[in-house]
Amino acid sequence: MLTLENKVALITGGTRGIGLAIAKLFKNLGAKVIITGRNEERLKELEKENFLCYKCDISNKEEVDRVIKDILEKMNKIDILVNNAGITKDALFLRMKDEDFEEVVKVNLLGTFYVTRRVLPSMVRQKYGRIINMSSVVGLMGNIGQANYASTKSALIGFTKSLAKEYGRKNILINNVAPGFIETDMTAKIPEKLREEILNKIPLKRYGKPEEVANLVAFLASDLNTYITGQTILIDGGLY
Repeated sequence: MLTLENKVALITGGTRGIGLAIAKLFKNLGAKVIITGRNEERLKELEKENFLCYKCDISNKEEVDRVIKDILEKMNKIDILVNNAGITKDALFLRMKDEDFEEVVKVNLLGTFYVTRRVLPSMVRQKYGRIINMSSVVGLMGNIGQANYASTKSALIGFTKSLAKEYGRKNILINNVAPGFIETDMTAKIPEKLREEILNKIPLKRYGKPEEVANLVAFLASDLNTYITGQTILIDGGLY
């Protein structure tokens, strides 16, 4: 039976889309769920739903250190970490501004590094942990106008594999989930003509739902998963 009873789970970027779907499912499965995000208004709304919420820019390592320290003081442990926070700053490569490339790297890659580095010691001490990094099918297949985003999502594959090798002996399982095109605020910005082109390339002939990604993440985060680590698992309707 899939359950997260007595688990403490931290989800970055959990105020909307895939992150929020994961947070809600985790809570329904019995976990104590902590959400970080940058939208203070949304965080206040989610606190009313019994989530522990923190405003946190994960690209700011001092802010990450402060927030994780406070979480550990309150909860004593973090069993599950979902590195979901991410941004896009799309443009054709030769039109892409330096700051747009750099900001995507800071949030998607460095932010994941900062949070993971701060959470891992507590998992090592308890000899238990589940870390799920949120990559993207774009990190495997590339995408026009997303050289920055694709680079960071591809980098998470190597990041995941390396940490899985380092910390497997401590019973910490670390995996990478790579969603395809999922119905979120991010994909809603795709022009209609391009949406149709993408749809034609997906064998299942539809965009995915955040809840479908959440189901996969929940399995990887649970004690039903005892032997999967270092993997990148696509959930893309057969696109790639």
